[in-house]
Amino acid sequence: METQSARIIVLGAGAWGTTFAQVLADVGNYVTLWARDERTAGAINEFHTSKYLPGVVLPRKVSATTTVEPLLSEADGIVVALPSDALQEALPKFLGLITEDQEVISLTKGLFHGQFTSQIIAEAWDRPRDTITVISGPNLANEIIARQPAATVVACPQAERAKRVGKWCDAGYFRPYYSVDSLGCEVAGVVKNVIALAVGAAAGMGLGKNTSSTLITRGLAEMTRLGLALGANGETFLGLAGIGDLSTTCTSELSRNYSFGFNIGRGLTVPQALAASKGPCEGVKSCQSVLELANQAGVEMPITESVVDVIKHGHTAAQMGERLLGRARKRDGVSIELV
Repeated sequence: METQSARIIVLGAGAWGTTFAQVLADVGNYVTLWARDERTAGAINEFHTSKYLPGVVLPRKVSATTTVEPLLSEADGIVVALPSDALQEALPKFLGLITEDQEVISLTKGLFHGQFTSQIIAEAWDRPRDTITVISGPNLANEIIARQPAATVVACPQAERAKRVGKWCDAGYFRPYYSVDSLGCEVAGVVKNVIALAVGAAAGMGLGKNTSSTLITRGLAEMTRLGLALGANGETFLGLAGIGDLSTTCTSELSRNYSFGFNIGRGLTVPQALAASKGPCEGVKSCQSVLELANQAGVEMPITESVVDVIKHGHTAAQMGERLLGRARKRDGVSIELV
């Protein structure tokens, strides 16, 4: 495998941003993490450790800083790994410091005020949306940081950009696949978190595999319907960014969205479940926006609607189940057809 030597900035030193920094460094790249506090940056620089990844020793090609602006002009690529609700505040400060020749890569899966991450980045940095690469797949940070085998989708409408970024993160244990359907990857990356809340809630209620398989399969139908309505490629939802990421997020206890739903299912309130979470739950943040987008597109998404009822309107997990089971009978598949 050809060794790469790019200089890459990762905006965000949380678990996934730091894990992806390791992937990039393992290929031979020089990576600088932008951390929000001196303590996090100091631990990475002095001890090669991160509070978000206990027991992990990071490669020496990974460093950190709290003042990244002077380094941006020399970078080949900039990775956005910030929480979705932090993007609109954090990104504008870098306007004018990043050129269109540099690769911009989004790790953030979110829908904030009706905008996907790539849209937010494009507007904040005044660059075409089709120049932004999206990375999505069954990528649990705790497994990848241990260098367990995983694959991902590197998607950009400009295929050469996707291929370039793919070379930067082809670490052997982390295998990239290319796509030009970044929109489909973003739709899948947002909706799968919402579906994971429902699957986790069912598990928290003590329900079994029949229930979880039903929710995952019908959740796949929901994300596919929405994606097709927005212009995405249907094949994307049958790949790593679709069913691959959905199944992982909906079945792993390492998934914060699944774990949050599990706590709801066992009786915790939304504030209590958030307090028990070990990190941000993107499904909680984005479920309302997903439903609003679906309504605008004329797409039926009953699982998503039921999750919103729980998160925003105080319904219980049991009420969510009753509502879904009581719906009119329909033909199996992505399209809606009453029987």
